[in-house]
Amino acid sequence: MPFLKVYIHFVWTTKKFKPLLIGKSLREKVRIHILENSKEKGIFIKYLAVQKEHCHCLISLEKDQTISSIMQMIKGESSFWINKEKLVPKKFAWQREYYGISISESHLPRVKAYILNQDIHHRENSFLEEYEDLIIKHGFERIEE
Repeated sequence: MPFLKVYIHFVWTTKKFKPLLIGKSLREKVRIHILENSKEKGIFIKYLAVQKEHCHCLISLEKDQTISSIMQMIKGESSFWINKEKLVPKKFAWQREYYGISISESHLPRVKAYILNQDIHHRENSFLEEYEDLIIKHGFERIEE
């Protein structure tokens, strides 16, 4: 049996960054659904925050999981569910792209606090400011859809 500790901090957004997940109760409903569905599929989400136009989560990869398959399962199933349940007035979709960065175990407390304090963080910084900071900080090229 392999012993793995591979943590990835993911961020993904609604299509065109539209703030469609309005209200804490809706965001909590989506958060609970993503957690439950992921657990059923063997995806271990350690922390998850759902905001009006984006999500942050920390996932521990298992030996047979790939980053793209995990994101496809989470994003594809959750957008299908949001539309099926008619939780938003328009057709819901996640942006195709996502952000993912590996996290060392020593940084887990800081990443946990960052993810779980998104409501507080976004009182001071908009998501677009956060997005730009993440892209620049980690040397990614920004992709427009």
